Amino acid sequence: MSETRVFLLPDLGEGLTEAELVSWHVAVGDTISVDQPIAEVETAKSTVEVPSPYAGIVAELHGQPGETLDVGKPLISVTPVSVGGPAADAGADAAAPAEPETEPAETELGEALDEPAGTPAQAEAEKYREEEKAGSGNVLIGYGTPGGHGVARRTRARKAPAATVSGSVSTLPLEDGAADGGAAEGADVDLSLLRTRVPGRLGAVISPLVRRMAREHGVDLGELPGSGEGGLIMRRDVEAAINTPVAEPVKTKPAEPQPAASPVLEPAAAKPAETQGTDARTALPISSRTPVKGVRKAVATNMARSRSEIPEATVWVDVDATGLMELREGLKAGNDQVPGLLAFIARFVTAGLKKYPELNTRIETAEDGSQEIVSFGGVNLGIAAQTDRGLVVPSVRAAEKLTARELDAEIRRLTDVARQGKATPTELGSGTFTLNNYGVFGVDGSAAIINHPEVAILGVGRIIDKPWVVNGELAVRKVTELTLTFDHRVCDGGTAAGFLRCVADAIENPKALLADL
Repeated sequence: MSETRVFLLPDLGEGLTEAELVSWHVAVGDTISVDQPIAEVETAKSTVEVPSPYAGIVAELHGQPGETLDVGKPLISVTPVSVGGPAADAGADAAAPAEPETEPAETELGEALDEPAGTPAQAEAEKYREEEKAGSGNVLIGYGTPGGHGVARRTRARKAPAATVSGSVSTLPLEDGAADGGAAEGADVDLSLLRTRVPGRLGAVISPLVRRMAREHGVDLGELPGSGEGGLIMRRDVEAAINTPVAEPVKTKPAEPQPAASPVLEPAAAKPAETQGTDARTALPISSRTPVKGVRKAVATNMARSRSEIPEATVWVDVDATGLMELREGLKAGNDQVPGLLAFIARFVTAGLKKYPELNTRIETAEDGSQEIVSFGGVNLGIAAQTDRGLVVPSVRAAEKLTARELDAEIRRLTDVARQGKATPTELGSGTFTLNNYGVFGVDGSAAIINHPEVAILGVGRIIDKPWVVNGELAVRKVTELTLTFDHRVCDGGTAAGFLRCVADAIENPKALLADL
């Protein structure tokens, strides 16, 4: 009889570690096939459908709509149908244990992959790999399982043959290897399962997910004992360390126990208490509390990082856009398909970045604190889009190669998929410069926050009638304000002003630059 398999929420890409379950597409008792969409989840990047890597009967759904699930935690349990042909039991491991593994893949299985052959942990890791190969590899579009596209590669190579601590945990250090180089011999390991060691702690082997959690919450891994085999630091160890300092105020301030608890770990228990009571600082009744999650959480984190790391400066200029408006009206009269104003300005921006490439860069900081300015051989132009889920920035790839009409079509497409929550992580995370049209909200200017890790953002205000001096005469013109916020580490004010003036001049005299439309 086939054993029930537990499908863990897969790595959703871009370093995301959690997702909100929006809805189920299946119910307990349903018969499903490989690659059939089983659930819709919302991450900090987009809303995606998760397909099943297994065929069979749905035995259990692990989670309710609205619940936040961690990557590597159980999503769905499927019982294969042994009578339904090879597709039902493809890749089944005859030696699999009676109870399926439900520990997060990046905490224990990732650590087990580097244990000596023959240990229980290594056998479990091999079993997990074989189960993954039973599926199609299409766990998530763009982020397949190891079985989907052949053998995955290890990003780090060993310096010497394996050795062990207490007969279980490998003690040899890892050396930095080429992340995209050839696969190491025998290294058929999923990239999401790789882990590194904590300096000074020989047996403390942890996954990237655990390291990220510890770093974000300020947990010192060097002083943290591990509860796993051979002293491995597990996710539960970090969670316990995070909760320890929070528990003390609860004892001394019984009136506020629930606000001190972690809403991420215990949302169901904390929420009812948080919606009641009086705020101690203002003495006003608390009407509601809204968890910061999904896109709002990602935006908050990115904006806070931008402000804390980037020494930004802002320059702005008023621009007479009458010539651009007249050009568009003339194109309309000719019954041509006329691009939107934002597409024209995007065309001017790419021309300006070609002349001032310092604003189309990124700063990278090495572990030793040294910094490099990374330049690019093209422009991925981010377009800030306000959606029901929050502010997102999909990017037009290779925007410098597109005409105004092509830019207009791509901007409309990206804005549409972003508002539907269907933009891919690549579309949302590959920008090199951002264009923000806040004029649609009826405002003239804004000192925008740079979209980290980019180094500049250009804002465009509303176009309105204003008095303007033309050839010594006062006239009413169509005027807009351009605002450029830039990272002062990559350039000085002269470069920023030169770029801004370049875009402004193109708006005031658009015909020469737009000959190719």
